[in-house]
Amino acid sequence: MTISSAHPETEPKWWKEATIYQIYPAIGVHQGAWRRCHLDLAIYDSPQDDMGYDIANYERSGQPTLGMKFITDLVINHCSSEHEWFKESRSSKTNPKRDWFFWRPPKGYDAEGKPIPPNNWRSYFGGSAWTFDEKTQEFYLRLFCSTQPDLNWENEDCRKAIYESAVGYWLDHGVDGFRIDVGSLYSKVAGLPDAPVIDENSKWQPSDPFTMNGPRIHEFHQEMNKFIMKDGREIMTVGEMQHATDETKRLYTSASRHELNELFNFSHTDVGTSPKFRQNLIPYELKDWKVALAELFRYVNGTDCWSTIYLENHDQPRSITRFGDDSPKNRVISGKLLSVLLVSLSGTLYVYQGQELGEINFKNWPIENTRMSKLEITMMRSRKSMEKLEGDEEVLEAIALISRDHARTPMQWSCEEPNAGFSGINAEDESKDPNSVLNFWKEALRFRKAHKDITVYGYDFEFIDLDNKKLFSFTKKYDNKTLFAALNFSSDSIDFTIPNNSSSFKLEFGNYPRSEVDASSRTLKPWEGRIYISE
Repeated sequence: MTISSAHPETEPKWWKEATIYQIYPAIGVHQGAWRRCHLDLAIYDSPQDDMGYDIANYERSGQPTLGMKFITDLVINHCSSEHEWFKESRSSKTNPKRDWFFWRPPKGYDAEGKPIPPNNWRSYFGGSAWTFDEKTQEFYLRLFCSTQPDLNWENEDCRKAIYESAVGYWLDHGVDGFRIDVGSLYSKVAGLPDAPVIDENSKWQPSDPFTMNGPRIHEFHQEMNKFIMKDGREIMTVGEMQHATDETKRLYTSASRHELNELFNFSHTDVGTSPKFRQNLIPYELKDWKVALAELFRYVNGTDCWSTIYLENHDQPRSITRFGDDSPKNRVISGKLLSVLLVSLSGTLYVYQGQELGEINFKNWPIENTRMSKLEITMMRSRKSMEKLEGDEEVLEAIALISRDHARTPMQWSCEEPNAGFSGINAEDESKDPNSVLNFWKEALRFRKAHKDITVYGYDFEFIDLDNKKLFSFTKKYDNKTLFAALNFSSDSIDFTIPNNSSSFKLEFGNYPRSEVDASSRTLKPWEGRIYISE
């Protein structure tokens, strides 16, 4: 199965070759990062109703001090209900900022006299996407929490304020790039019509057809890109763009269109979950994950677009638990295998805090009591019309596997940290262990950098033995070079074949010590990964 057949856009850029390390500034993380990395960073002012994604003030000074590149989150689909913009907007129906948000009168009143929301849109956190304001007797739209009112991008004054405050302020403070949160939601369909009924068990329906990748979305991103890149700046932008087709992805990321440099795909992290309801787990095989991973860069084929590669972020569980083996026996080796996979794929590489330590999903924690999982439980109750969740082991099992809480635990700095000590998996211990996941990641990144022509910019990606349920193998090319990767996603030893039995392939990297590997052997040990290069 060939994924690409033409040379993609390969103009060298720092943000293509960089490894971007994501810090989630939650409890036990940002203070440690500041202290250990000499960072002078600030967190947006936030009431923390949605773990910082409800911003009350976009303007907080701070910048890196080690000469490193700094990319900040840009959350501008919505703000906090504590933001001055919204306070003004809700103060009266005649306020100049009233139209900076989506205000609508009730559709009517029910038998008890309660106001009925303007349409049937569902919040991503469950229930109606509308909240009633007693003072002005109107609803405001909020696709997420009730304290996260959506900004009205149709209003030009609102957009200008967003650019000047949320974007321009950080550009003036030396930011090198933006991760654009839910960047596909800015353009809502005019009239905000009712969504089609696809969930007969709920009166609230997904609004995606009217809120995702809407009619003016590309216009808005081009306008913002022009603001960001003015004065000849070379700023990197990466968008969180859900539910985009390959064609839409190309529109977003084509260098000639000047919208985004790259975007995040979700097909590979959503594998094994229902497309209608992520908390419904469905069986999947390695082949399914291979094909899903290929979607990360399929749309780039023969274009001037660029792609990203990642397995973890603040919205995903730990990749070793999800795609490897988090047992004490195989945690380290399968974590290293995932590292081998990532450094061999083309595109900009993202690593999430703790991933480099081989962190796994937390165990023996009452999942129904954790903060974000409570929201997920609320979503399930809304979507499945459940009156009672307790005792539903299948639902709790799904949350336990894929909840984003797993990525939002305190950073595991050392086993002696006050209030959050961690034994076994922590940065201090792993930095001293030459065989740790942390030290292997350092080796893996050195390998990727040394061979960046084919690791970062490689093309003509082709699966070998796609249907194999244990072996993940592929080739890709760059000019006269060919990279061949053979990865064993099982606890068994398995055989593999070098393409065309060519003797020109040289073993360049793997996750077992070289002293334990026979380069001429065609048998992979449990959870072993190898990368060969032929020139």
